[in-house]
Amino acid sequence: MRCPWPALRLAKAMRALPPGATARLLADDPAAPREVAALAAEHGWQVHDDGTGELLVNG
Repeated sequence: MRCPWPALRLAKAMRALPPGATARLLADDPAAPREVAALAAEHGWQVHDDGTGELLVNG
């Protein structure tokens, strides 16, 4: 999927998770880390990007 879809789906998943939960996002769109980081900053989530295309987001 191309951005912004990974970020939008992540936002939906994070709303369904309890506070403090972690979501794992696999994305191969080069824009995904930027989009997810911006979304996380808006919501106060923490993002860990290990550079493999897997992003861990803590809410």
